[in-house]
Parts: sequence; structure tokens; C-alpha cells
Amino acid sequence: MRLSSVDPSSFSNADEVITTHVNLDWRVDFQRSVIAGSVEISMKIISSQIDQIFLDVSDLKIDSAKLVQKEGSFPVTFDVTDFTKDIGSKLTIYLPTLTTGEITLLIDYETSPKASGLLWLSKEQTSGKRHPFLFSQCQSIHARSLMPCQDTPAVKFTYRATVHHAEDVVALMSAIETDKKRGVTSFEQTVPIPSYLLAIVVGDLVSEDLSPITRVWAERDLVKEAAEEFSETSNFLEKAIEICGPYVWKRYDILVMPPSFPFGGMENPCLTFVTPTIIAGDKSLASVVAHEISHSWTGNLVTNRNFEHFWLNEGFTVFVENKINGEMYGKIYRDFHSVLGLSELKDCMNVQLRDQPDLQKLVVDLTNYSPDDAFSTVPYMKGSTFLRYLEDLFGGPDVFDPFLRFYLNKYKFKSIVSDDFKKTVYEYFHEGKYTEILGQIDWDKWFYSTGMPPIIPNYDTSLVDAAHKHVELWKKTDIHEIENSSLLSKPLTSLQVVEMLSKLLDEKVEFSHEKLSIFEKTYKLSQTRNSEIRFRYLRMCIMARKSDALDEIFAFANGNFRMKFVRPIYKELSQWPEVRERAIENFQRYKDQMMRMCAVQVANDMGIPF
Repeated sequence: MRLSSVDPSSFSNADEVITTHVNLDWRVDFQRSVIAGSVEISMKIISSQIDQIFLDVSDLKIDSAKLVQKEGSFPVTFDVTDFTKDIGSKLTIYLPTLTTGEITLLIDYETSPKASGLLWLSKEQTSGKRHPFLFSQCQSIHARSLMPCQDTPAVKFTYRATVHHAEDVVALMSAIETDKKRGVTSFEQTVPIPSYLLAIVVGDLVSEDLSPITRVWAERDLVKEAAEEFSETSNFLEKAIEICGPYVWKRYDILVMPPSFPFGGMENPCLTFVTPTIIAGDKSLASVVAHEISHSWTGNLVTNRNFEHFWLNEGFTVFVENKINGEMYGKIYRDFHSVLGLSELKDCMNVQLRDQPDLQKLVVDLTNYSPDDAFSTVPYMKGSTFLRYLEDLFGGPDVFDPFLRFYLNKYKFKSIVSDDFKKTVYEYFHEGKYTEILGQIDWDKWFYSTGMPPIIPNYDTSLVDAAHKHVELWKKTDIHEIENSSLLSKPLTSLQVVEMLSKLLDEKVEFSHEKLSIFEKTYKLSQTRNSEIRFRYLRMCIMARKSDALDEIFAFANGNFRMKFVRPIYKELSQWPEVRERAIENFQRYKDQMMRMCAVQVANDMGIPF
């Protein structure tokens, strides 16, 4: 069922009225695990006239709704539909008369302790164990659990917020701090954002400055290590500006989240959230920051109109991220990251989406899916591969970079669909030799075909090839021959080890327990802090049915709740008959430490009710 004409996942009538500004007044109540307060919504009517406004809500307690006018505030009638699983409810505001122009609503409400977009951690669940911790995650459709809103990326608004909180904790938002008093912090976001970029965190946090406009926030015991890990952030930002154009968000701060954070990063404006799993000690996973910085243009400035076109956010962002890597470390590393992405995509096709071909498409139909159900690496990797194909087809970065800046400037502050991008390609490349090139692009195949990308660019694979030589070595059955190979004297980088492990998993190379133990010692896999390496090695242990590794596997699953890691691990454990019950029991024990969106997907992966 499509909930509205603009967005299949939003009840809002965004084709008739749009939000332009929001004022929030919030009180953070850790004892009750709720945010209570009000939202004042300024709206512009874009159709001829309306007498109803539809907003998205999810498990909110609505106390009152008023129409704000010059003469004062007047109560209006409202009702809320029954809750729809994974979607929420429709809040209907009944206006007293047919209305045109601009209006303002004031709604008093409070969130639920089980709000899908909020996670409340006890002080025992934090690193410092001094204060409780609150954070939000609104992407894709969870802003509706924080406030009544038009919860669709088709609508963008500016916002101000006043947050009342305990005096001994810090409050941060996806905005610029404008005032701070004892227990009250105020914020303002002057650049229009979609609802999914609304963010708040409250906890025992400290910071270290990296540059005049960049700092790292984290819990006390982690902040210095985080500052060192992300010390190249300013360089990433400079390269992104060279590629994409001016940076409009004023600050770029990074917040290292608790292990319960379900993603690698979240591109909240002015305050990127990152998982602690990317702190490897050697900066080998810091490219996640390059990805989130790239979102400052691709996603945050130019946004998908709904999540059927999510690749316009994520495919473009991976494309720019890889260009940044190329500028900083050389083209060979740009291509290396691209090939690593294809390995992740292949794994996604074979595991997560094996039985869901509709979600293997670049442009998906979300009529029967929530955006959370459709979340995968497809928009990231298939989308970025399509853009690299186009860049190569039109003549390389010297030709395509100016087009990229033209596209970003044309659609900044707007929300678009895939056809808008296609039209812009034809608009920009409309003369001379480019007209013939345009005829070579099979848009329907790229947008709507299942499986891997229809064309793989001609990447430099030298770094990958070195990793694959190690794969071929470990396919041998003679352990003595393996241990005495001269190849083992040529060390691999962390990312090459990741690729080697990915290839071994993809090809389902069989390992005896003895061989796997030698393999682990050869590359010191259990000692590494690199979560991408540990994740893949532990999946190899599952594939080999190495029962003496189960404690290590569960410790990894219980130590972080990043969906990229826990979903495949739980799915594969649930397919191990002797371990399935233990996996289910373990999930039931730890699911309350996960964001709801993560826990729901893990339960679905294991085939159990949530």
C-alpha cells in the first residue's frame, strides 16, 4: 500500500502543504525515558486550499493541537489512526475553514519509552558508567517517533530547538549551538533539512578540537583515541570541497556513538554520528568519515524525494567518497575501495537479498516494504558503480567533475527522483560527441535490473590481485605447502586482508578446524582491532562450524550492534542447527540494547517474531 502520492512511506499530504520551519521545546526525562514538550510547525499551502493536514506520528501521546494566529492560539480538532506496524499512524489536523497561504500549528506531546527513533541507555550501558545516555536515529522514517511531522525527504525545513536536560550532561543536535545555560541548550539549523536528519544526543560527553570548524565528541575514556583516529578529517573536508563546491553547514563535528548505534555512520548535519567499530587504531577504517563528509552535498544538500530513490543519496556519496580517497592516496586506492564495495555488494546479493530480487534493483518499489526492510548495500555500491561507469563513458574526471558540480548546484536544497538525474545528464551532455554516448546508456537496465551491476568499470585491480593470490594459496589442501609458501612473507594491508576474507567467504572455501587455526595465527586475526576483519573471520568460523569459536562470536555480536555485522552473524548462526537455539536466546537477552530498527531486522533474518 502506498500511503501518499509523494512518498509510499508517509501519510503526509506533501502535495498540498509543506513544512518550512519547526520550533522545538523539549524536556529530556531519563527517569521516564521520554521527551516531553511541543513542536511549532510553520507550513506553506501549495495547493489551492485545504481543510485538513496529515502528519506522520509513531507511538506519540498527543496532548493538544492549536492553530497559531496573530490574534492568539486556538484549539483544533485532531484524530490519530491505529498504529500500523513499521509505519506508525496518521495524525489528521482539521482546520476550521478552507485555508490558503501560510499557517502555523502548535502541538503538545510526548514520546514513548519505546520510540523507534530513540535509544535510552542506562549509565551501566555506557563506557564511563557515570550518566545515562540518549541518542536518536531518524533515518529512514523514525522522526515521526520524535515529533509529529511530514516524515518524508520530499519536504525540507529549518529548525530551532530548546532542550531542557540534567545539568551534568551535554546535549547536542544536528544544528549549531546558539546558547547554553545550566540545564538548557538552544540550537538553530538555518539550512533546510529533511526530517530524517533531525538528531539529538544527551550524555556524558567531552570534545577535542581538530580544526577551527571540526571537533570530535565522545565519552571521556575514548575521546583522545578518537581524535587521533580521525585526525585527517580536515583533509577529507578540503578534498570534498574541491570536488563538490562550497560547504554550507558551518561546522563539521564527529560524535563517536555507543556500541548500540546501528550504522557505520549517520550524516546528521553539523554533527556526524559514527560507530566505535571504525576505531581500528591505524586509521584503516577512517574512510567512513570521508563517506559522511560527502553526504554534506549528496544526500543532505541534494536529497532523494523518497527512499525508492535512495541511491541518489548513497550511490553519489560512495562515488564522492572514493574520489576523495583517490585524491588523498592515489587512483589505485580509489579503485581498490570500489572493488571492495563490489565484494560487499556480492555478499549482500548472496546472503541478505538472495530471496528478495525486487530489492536488488537500483530503483525499488516500496509499495509493500518499509524503507528499513529495503536497507542494503545495493543503493551504495550499485549506485556508485553506475556513476563510475558514466564518468568513464563520458571521458573521465576532467569531464565528469564539472557535471557533478553542475548537478549539485542545480538541485541544492531540493529533493529529486532518479528521472531528474537522468534529465540533467541529457541537459548537460547535449552537444557534439556526447549525443552518441548518451545512446549507449541502458537506463532501464541500470535502474531496474536485479543482480550485480550490468557493467563493471575497468578498475585497477593490482591491490586486489595481491589479496587474491593469498586466496588461491589457502584453497590448497596441503597445510605444509601453505605454511612454507614464500607468498606469506609479503604482508597484506588491513584492507587487503578484508578483501581476502571476503573472497574466501564468497567462494565458500572449505577450512578444516586445524587449517582455520593456522590461518588465524598467520594473519593474527583474533588480535586485530579492525572490526571489518574480525567480522569476516568470525563468519568463516561459523561456516567451518568451529564450535570452540562460539564464545568469541557471541562476544563480538554482543559488543556492538551495527546492523552490517549483527544481521549476517545472527542469520548464519540461526542456520547452524546445533547453535540456532543459543543464537535466539542470546538475541532475546540483548535485543533491548539494540535500536528497534536493528532488532526487528535481526528477528526477521532468523525467522522469529519480534
